[in-house]
Amino acid sequence: MKKNWQSYIHRIFFALVALIIIGLLVGSVSWVLVFGLGAYLAWTLVQAIKLHQWLYSPSSENAEQGSKSTPPESHGLWGDLFDGIHSLQKGHTVAQNRLRTMINRVQESANALNDAVIMTDARGAMEWWNKSATNYLGFIQRSDHGQPIYNLIRTPAFKTYFEQKEYDEPIELSSPAKPHIVLRFRITLFGEDDRLIIAQDITRIHNLEQMRKDFVSNVSHELRTPLTVISGYLETLSGNSDSLPPIWKRALNTMSQQAGRMEQLISDLLLLAKFETVDQSQAQQETSIHHLLESIRSDALALSGDQGHNIKLKNSADGSFIGDESQLRSAFSNIIFNAVKYTPSEGDVDIHWWSDDEGVHLSVKDSGVGIDPIHIPRLTERFYRADPSRHKDTGGSGLGLAIVKHVLRNHDGELEVKSSQGLGSEFICHFPKTRHIENTGSPHA
Repeated sequence: MKKNWQSYIHRIFFALVALIIIGLLVGSVSWVLVFGLGAYLAWTLVQAIKLHQWLYSPSSENAEQGSKSTPPESHGLWGDLFDGIHSLQKGHTVAQNRLRTMINRVQESANALNDAVIMTDARGAMEWWNKSATNYLGFIQRSDHGQPIYNLIRTPAFKTYFEQKEYDEPIELSSPAKPHIVLRFRITLFGEDDRLIIAQDITRIHNLEQMRKDFVSNVSHELRTPLTVISGYLETLSGNSDSLPPIWKRALNTMSQQAGRMEQLISDLLLLAKFETVDQSQAQQETSIHHLLESIRSDALALSGDQGHNIKLKNSADGSFIGDESQLRSAFSNIIFNAVKYTPSEGDVDIHWWSDDEGVHLSVKDSGVGIDPIHIPRLTERFYRADPSRHKDTGGSGLGLAIVKHVLRNHDGELEVKSSQGLGSEFICHFPKTRHIENTGSPHA
C-alpha cells in the first residue's frame, strides 16, 4: 500500500529516537547509532541488489512472455518502490501489446489490398511493403529491405518524381518485374519526409485508352477517303447546278455544308490523336510568339470578314518561347477563332501576351455572348459544347478546347476560363517561366 512521504520521515525520526534511547541505556549513544545506521545501509544494499536482479535478470519463463517477474518481497519505502515499478511495467506491457496488435492489423489490412503499398524513409530506403508490391514489383523481403527504392525501380522518370516532392499528379510506368503491367504511382509525404507509395494496376484502363485512340485514328483515316470522294462529287454537281431544280440546289448546298463539317471533325480528331501521343521533346524548340500571334490575328481578321470585329494584339513579353510552333498555332488559333465566332459584329477581341514572376501568359478576351459558369469545368472535354444548338454559323466539332488542353499539357501549361453570360469571356493560357527566354530587345506593341 502506498504511503505518503511524510510517513517515511516520521518512521526514520522515531527510529533515530529509539536508537538514541537505547544508547543512553547502554551508555554508548554513538556506537548504537553507528550500528543502527550500518544495519540500515546493509538492508538498503540488499534491496538495491534485489532491484538490479529483478530488472536485469528476469526469469526465463517471464522473459519468453515478454514481461518482468513478480517483484521481490519487501516492505516500507522499497516495498512501495517495487510495487510502483511493477505497476508501470504491467501498463507498459499492455500498451505494447495493444500497439503490436494494431500494427499487425494495419499490416494485415494492407496485405489484403490489391494495390501495392510501400513505405520508405526520407532517403528512399525500403522499410515495409505488402504482398501486392512483391507481386507487381518483384521485391524480395530478405535482400531488398533497406535498399533505395529507385535502385529497384530503375526508371529515371520515377527517381525524378520521387525526389522532386511534388506529388499532386501521379506517374504511370510499366512494372519492372512484369513489363506488360502498367502501374500508376502515387506518393504521400508523412513524418520527417518519409514516403507512402501506392501503385495501382491500370493495365486494363491503359489498354482501353490505347484502343480508343487507335479506333479514333483508324476510323478517321478510313472516313477521310470516302468523304473526300463525296465532297468532290458534290463540288462537281454544285458547279453544274444551273440546270437543276431549286430544291436540288438547296439539297446540294446543305450536303456540301455538312460534308465540310465532317471533314473538319475528322481533321480535329486526327489532330487531337496526334497531340495526345506527341513526343515531349518536340515541344523544346525556340518559337517567336509575336510572329505567331500576328499570323493568327491576320487569319482572324479574314474570318471576321464583313463583321468588322476589332481585333487588337498587345505583346508585353520580350524574348522567345520554348515550344512546338505547330501545336501552339493550333491551340492559340482555336481560342482566338472561337472569340471571333461568338462575338457579335463590330465587337472587341483583345489578345495579350505578357510575362511576370510566375511565367508567361496569353489572354484572349472578347465582348461576346459569354458562357454560363456551369459549363466552364467541362469545356475541355471531347465533344462537349456550351452551345447545344450546334448552329451552322457558330457550331464546331466540340474538340477545339480538348486540343487546347493537350497542347498546354505538352507545354507544362494550364488553361483558365473567366466568363459570364452576356459579359464576354476571357481565356488565359499560363506557362511556366522556364519556357520563356528573355532578351534585351524591346517588346512589340
